[in-house]
Parts: sequence; C-alpha cells; structure tokens
Amino acid sequence: MANVHHRYAIVHGRKVFYREAGPLDAPVLVLLHGFPTSSFMFRHLIPALGNRYRVIAPDHLGFGLSDAPPVEEFDYTFDALADMTAALLNQLEVSRYSVYVQDYGAPIGWRLALNQPDAITAIITQNGNAYEAGFVQNFWETVWAYHRDQNPETEKAVRQAFTLEAIKWQYVTGVPDETLVSPDTWHHDYALISRPGNDRVQLALFLDYATNLPLYPRLHEYLRAHQTPLLAVWGKGDEIFGPAGARAFADDLPDAQIHLLEGGHFLLESALDEVTELIRAFLDQVNLGA
Repeated sequence: MANVHHRYAIVHGRKVFYREAGPLDAPVLVLLHGFPTSSFMFRHLIPALGNRYRVIAPDHLGFGLSDAPPVEEFDYTFDALADMTAALLNQLEVSRYSVYVQDYGAPIGWRLALNQPDAITAIITQNGNAYEAGFVQNFWETVWAYHRDQNPETEKAVRQAFTLEAIKWQYVTGVPDETLVSPDTWHHDYALISRPGNDRVQLALFLDYATNLPLYPRLHEYLRAHQTPLLAVWGKGDEIFGPAGARAFADDLPDAQIHLLEGGHFLLESALDEVTELIRAFLDQVNLGA
C-alpha cells in the first residue's frame, strides 16, 4: 500500500485540499468526488492504486477540507469547480491523466474533457452519470421541481438532502450488507456540509445542476469522436443514478467496459477490492496501449 500525502494548494486565491500518492513520473489518475462527500471517499482506494499510479484527489471548493467561501464571495457553479480543478492540475504540472468520476465529479470531469479533450487518456465512471437514462426519477423530481421554481416549498424539499438521515440513505441504499458501510462516512459528510453557510453553497450547486443535461449532447459527440477508453463500474442498487446510466455509455463507446456490481451510490464502501481490481486491469490495458 502506498503512502498517502495530504496537501494544500492555493488556487485562484483559495485553499484547496488534495490527497496524493504514487511516483511523480507514473501515469496520473485524478479522482473527482461527488455530493455530499470529499476526497475522504477515496481514502482506501488511493493507497491501493498509488504503487502503480500518481493518484490525485482534490476536495472541490465548498467540500471537505478545501475552502468554503460564502456564496456572496464565490459563484458556485460546475463551470467554476471545473476551472478550479484544471488550475490545480496545471499547478501540479499534470497535462495528461485518466479521470475517475462519481456523482458531482462527473459534470466536473465532463467539462475538463470537453475543454481539453487531448488531456484525458481514460475515463472511469463510478455512478457518474452522462445520460438522461441514468436519472432515477423518484430522486430527481425534487431537484427538477426546484429548477422549475425556486420557492420555500421546493427549497425545503431539496434541503432534505442535507440531513443526516438522507446522507445515510445515500450510503446504505442498494448495499446487500449495510454493516459493511462505516457510519463514519455519513457522519463525516454531514458535519462538513452543516458548517454555517454551507447550506447555501449546496443549494447553489443543486440549482446549477440544470446546466449539466444540456452538456450531454456535446459529451456524447466527444466520446464518439475520441473513443476514449472507458470503464463504467456501477453500484446497481443506486437509486440516484441507475444501471441504465452505465449501459448507455455503450451507445457512444462500443468498446466501453461496463460492470454492474452489488452495491449502491458509494460503491467503494462495500466493494473496494472488486472495484480496485477492475481499475488496475483497465488502466494497465490503457497504459500498455498508449
């Protein structure tokens, strides 16, 4: 297991926390986390991959241990978070890399790919959606209602996602044996998004999620044009992004490797070893063919 370094960088005047492991001259893998977590979700994956790859996992601004300026001081959009990530990678002198995306990490990763298509050597998507087929409507209808009309009722419904019970639901739903998932996960995430003012950060990003669906046609065109190697490793019990979202990648990438595993939205919590082996085999194949 590789040693993991815990570092900070100043990016556009903001302090960004990131975890890093592996040799500086190894192929780079960038891990992009989702809501409501941080690079903490990769705490076991990073040392497992760091012997073969240079692994970099930042906390998006407003999450984890990165700065969380109030909404009056920073425009929380997925464009802005992608710009912060690109600037961090530039500062770390990373120009080509594979990317692992999950949940919010997906729209950030898609923007990186569209803005610098030649930088991306491979994509690993773990419940990181790119197709309308992936949305589980029972979950997303609340978000769509908030997009259509921001009022006290729709805002209250969205705010339920910030509660401890809702965060726990994200972690345990679809996991055959819930005792495999440490309660530290949802308590950790809840504590960080419950910091004063962070609710407004999260509301801003829920609202900006409306910009992601219009991006999908461009992303699909990019995938078809570049045929970027892609591994979709998906918790098939996820009730946020369902298995159809994983299968849909084959529409644009006939050679995509698609694996539906027992587990949920945060698959690493219950299927770490299986996911790690799939990633190693996939990246070894990609790097041999490079």
